[in-house]
Amino acid sequence: MRYELVIFDNDGVLVDSEPLSNTILAGYLTELGHPTSYEDSLRDYMGGAVHRIHDLVLERTGQRLPEDFDATFHARVFAAFERQLEAVAGVTEVLGKLVADGVPYCVASSGSHERIRVGHRKTGLDLWFGDSNVFSAQDVGRGKPAPDLFLHAAERMGVAPERCVVIEDSPLGVESALAAGMDVYGFTAMTSAEKLAGAHGHFDDMAALPALLA
Repeated sequence: MRYELVIFDNDGVLVDSEPLSNTILAGYLTELGHPTSYEDSLRDYMGGAVHRIHDLVLERTGQRLPEDFDATFHARVFAAFERQLEAVAGVTEVLGKLVADGVPYCVASSGSHERIRVGHRKTGLDLWFGDSNVFSAQDVGRGKPAPDLFLHAAERMGVAPERCVVIEDSPLGVESALAAGMDVYGFTAMTSAEKLAGAHGHFDDMAALPALLA
């Protein structure tokens, strides 16, 4: 493989969480008096850290979200995860091939460490990810589209940014990877290739990923 490190986004790439979390987010924001559709949530917040929600609501309305917003939102999301969350089809086979080929990998997510862990335990991906290869926007302060998270992951894994490849499914994530000086491939299961236009390639089935990285 031509890369020394494969960096996976989490939501929508490893776990099929975007439909669940964005449905809950749209409903909660609407409940709080900020009418938001599912499509609005995908457009504005998919791939971003939770501070992005606060920032955009404040910018657009001049109002701050409640102090317990994060705790309430995460509680609702985690409950949905426990009921319904599944791993993205084919991702364990991709991870198995990376292990067999001796290629290091990690996850770099805008979600909190708790969100990553809850999802991984539910789907069995905790067998593939441990403390040494899980990174969150919590670790750096600024989430995607800033490059900080991907650069932090590369540094911790001991690989130069130009030797890394990122697997992303959101425009914010693609922007972040490019800003970090990394190649990025767009997973188009939920997001069109047009919206991931900056990516070096696109795929809609995890089975196709190993050949792209070869």
